[in-house]
Amino acid sequence: MSTETISTNPIVEAIIRGTAPQPALLAAAQGLLPLEQSELLQILVHLQHSPDSEIAEAASATLDSQTKEDLVLAARAEDTVPAVLGFLATARNGNREVREAVILNPQTPDEAIAAVASETTDGSLLELIATNQQRLVRFSGIIDAILGNRAKTIEAERRALETRREFFEKERGARQIAEELRARGKTAAAEFFESAELTGAAGELSFDDAWILAQHIEVSDAELDDSWLPSERFEELVTESFEESAANFQRIIESERLEAGELSAERVALIRRVMFMNVRDRIKLAMKGDREARSILIRDSNRVVSSAVINNPRITDHEIENIASMRTVSDEVLRIIAMNRAWARLYPVIHNLARNPRTPIPTVVTILPRIYTRDLKNLSQNRNVSDAVRRQALRISQVRSGD
Repeated sequence: MSTETISTNPIVEAIIRGTAPQPALLAAAQGLLPLEQSELLQILVHLQHSPDSEIAEAASATLDSQTKEDLVLAARAEDTVPAVLGFLATARNGNREVREAVILNPQTPDEAIAAVASETTDGSLLELIATNQQRLVRFSGIIDAILGNRAKTIEAERRALETRREFFEKERGARQIAEELRARGKTAAAEFFESAELTGAAGELSFDDAWILAQHIEVSDAELDDSWLPSERFEELVTESFEESAANFQRIIESERLEAGELSAERVALIRRVMFMNVRDRIKLAMKGDREARSILIRDSNRVVSSAVINNPRITDHEIENIASMRTVSDEVLRIIAMNRAWARLYPVIHNLARNPRTPIPTVVTILPRIYTRDLKNLSQNRNVSDAVRRQALRISQVRSGD
């Protein structure tokens, strides 16, 4: 029998711990002791399992005689011990009001909720149970009980299935992918799928999509440095609508077609898979992905994602040189490139930044003194850049030539 007790009453403690004499146990079972209602219920629930049949039968009879009002009060009270709440969950003399209170009481054991979900014929109670996702995740047996109950409503079934899919099937699938990738020596890809959410505005990514994405992950967790991502930027990691994801996808397709001509079906399919991932997973892929993944995500309309690309430890100087010339990347990316000392020492990089109309004007102005004179002259005549940049380029070139 359970030794659970929260009462400081020495009589209750003696009965629960089994040190009370037999006459006192029988009197308690018959409800003859002067006890608080909560103490009485705790003792009766305990004694109904007594090896002494007389005491067990008396306790059961006294429990059956309790009024529904008293049972409802006990079911609602937060200081009612879990053993009593477990009993009330399936008590013969309990009504819907008692069971509803038990379901809503956070102290009720998960196993007791599963018992209600398995036995009740009241579909509305199953719906009430199914709304507590935290319980369902904590104790998956409740999900099984709801789905196995013929009285389940469409709503109860929907909620139970959604929770199973979101917290168990998807997690198990991602874990299986990770295990298989580790077995193949693809540690970086395995790490990605162990932490990826694998959902997006278009719904869950299929396992086929996951396997294709795995081929484009090459950076391990040990290589990552996310100190560049300040906490105040996390508000940008919002949930995107399907329309926003579709617009982002279409913009990247159009940008690549302008630069490279017609795209292959495989390239379009990869861009679609990547761009319909949620923002957090795109950030992870941007930091861990290979050159092909980086070439897609550098154009992402979310600045945190595109900034993650240039913080990928495998990005090359040649890629940075190309990015510096792109007119489809955010000005934030161009500004960060210009601030990087290593990249700013590469003349092709700063030359491309100076000529890129997307580069912020203050950034270009700081770059111009390092631009060769002949290139300054060309820049002063370049109608694609701002008037301010052309005037400053002309001024510097004239100073150098003594004009």
